[in-house]
Amino acid sequence: MQKYITTDRLCLRFIAMEDTEFIISLVNTEGWLTFIGDRNVHTQSEARTYIEKLLNTEDLFYWVVSLKEHNIPIGIVSFLKRAYLEHFDIGFALLPDFYGHGYAYEATREVLSMVSKNPIYRTVLATVIPHNTKSINLLKKLGLYFDKEINYENSKLHIYTTNQMGI
Repeated sequence: MQKYITTDRLCLRFIAMEDTEFIISLVNTEGWLTFIGDRNVHTQSEARTYIEKLLNTEDLFYWVVSLKEHNIPIGIVSFLKRAYLEHFDIGFALLPDFYGHGYAYEATREVLSMVSKNPIYRTVLATVIPHNTKSINLLKKLGLYFDKEINYENSKLHIYTTNQMGI
């Protein structure tokens, strides 16, 4: 998996221990808390523990997305194998100040383009809670299709897939 990816406006790089302040900010935004969940990361120590866990988890790739021009971290793209899904799952999140500029689309599209070159990742999934309409619209724009609804840990999740024929 590529550690560094660039687009016209963005740089994506694997998360590092130096990203603690950024992670504290991101995981405590209203959008993250509402649509992803509380990770209980509020201090430098908790952020280091969280990042260390990400770095030490097999089959998990986590890119920090930064503006190329100013090297400002604005979000993340994740690509991981969840135990309850048959295929890898792609995810994304941005700081609220950077919503609506096409950054999530640009970064996620680039990661999907990269992984699609490997036959192992012919099918990529995305999980989203049913009322997260902004993420659903982005998944559709990226070319993913609704596949099914599942119940996981007492929550309904919608599964989207890159495979038009379903999983």
